[in-house]
Amino acid sequence: MSTTLAPRLRASSLLAVAALLASGSALAQTYYKWESVEMPASTGASCGNGTPYRIFVNRTPKTSKTVVMFEGGGACWAKGPCNGEGGLLGASNPKGVPANYMSSLTMAAFGLVTPFTSRVNPFTSIQTQSWNIIYVPYCTGDVHTGNKTAVYPDADPTKPALTYMHRGARNGEALANWIAQNMPKPDHLLVTGFSAGGAGSTSNYGVLREAIQPKLSTLLADSGPLMQAPRGGQAASLKLHEKIREAWGLDGPDGLVTKLMARYPGYGDANNLGSLTPAMAQVYPQDRFGYAVFQADSIYSDFSYRDFYPEIAAATSASAREPLLLAKWKPEIKAWTDAMKPYPNIGFYVPYKRNLIGSHCLTIVGFGGTAIKEANYRSVETFLDNLISRTGTVIKAYETDPTVQSAGGSGSLWDSIVKALTGG
Repeated sequence: MSTTLAPRLRASSLLAVAALLASGSALAQTYYKWESVEMPASTGASCGNGTPYRIFVNRTPKTSKTVVMFEGGGACWAKGPCNGEGGLLGASNPKGVPANYMSSLTMAAFGLVTPFTSRVNPFTSIQTQSWNIIYVPYCTGDVHTGNKTAVYPDADPTKPALTYMHRGARNGEALANWIAQNMPKPDHLLVTGFSAGGAGSTSNYGVLREAIQPKLSTLLADSGPLMQAPRGGQAASLKLHEKIREAWGLDGPDGLVTKLMARYPGYGDANNLGSLTPAMAQVYPQDRFGYAVFQADSIYSDFSYRDFYPEIAAATSASAREPLLLAKWKPEIKAWTDAMKPYPNIGFYVPYKRNLIGSHCLTIVGFGGTAIKEANYRSVETFLDNLISRTGTVIKAYETDPTVQSAGGSGSLWDSIVKALTGG
């Protein structure tokens, strides 16, 4: 080799190494930070107002284990609520999901809305905080299940109608395919969600499970129950189920119910949305499924019944409305858990009540006030650890002593924090 060529080759090699190191440094900077991922329009994914749909990814180089969190919020089948009217019950993020969603004051609250989406949580901890984390925002008003473009008229006929994109199921499909193509195959996948995200995590579980093909897979659905409400029956949620079937296109050619029945022939009942819960346990007997809810949840019950029962709609205060709601809700929760009892891979955790945001959701902010003392479970964390770690038989816990618990913070202040985080 010539004496003049050698230094040039050494210089070239050093530049290549420097470029490689710089590239690696750039990749490393994506760890432990929220990365915005916009779903291509070609996937059919979008928010309700037609703006791009985004998910947010917080990676770690230390494990392939991954938690997917479906965000909660309200739902809609009319113009006002789809525009975000109605507080907690109206559609979330009616203006869409911006790229800085995880770094601004939104329902995600910088990832602090639930311990599942924060690396370090000031209130509690859970083992998945060291996993890869994917946050799935909610902006379609359909509990992550719809596939229909709806046109909702205004109450005033002189004002324009609203064209609204119920695309929750399409977003779920785009999410599943993105994870399969861009993330390592997980040693363990946890699909979870709260409120509308509880229903969404249940409904989208099979889609994610099939696309991602993890070694182990677990579902935790918090406070978004799919009630047992067969057509032709008397279940209180049947009126809601019939409404959302039409509004969100669940039974259409590309609807979620139609696709699930085609994907899993012989499992579930197209005439009973609640049949999805035991059906998934049969389709995936090696997986674990966990469901949590309060018996005195006055938020999800309000969403389920107010628009369909005149006596509830006519109640002039929350204190007058709550007993009417719970008279329908409690029997449905009992029937819902009874349907799960025969399956050894389904667990449930159902305390009575806590003084926080209408006893809605057990896993938002922290786990305080979720004990079932009669079973010696100090909080829902015991249930979660059992579910995720697969230690012993799955827990089935239903509180029979109707205790009212404190969330662990100063009542009004704690409630205000949660309402700020969840858009209440």
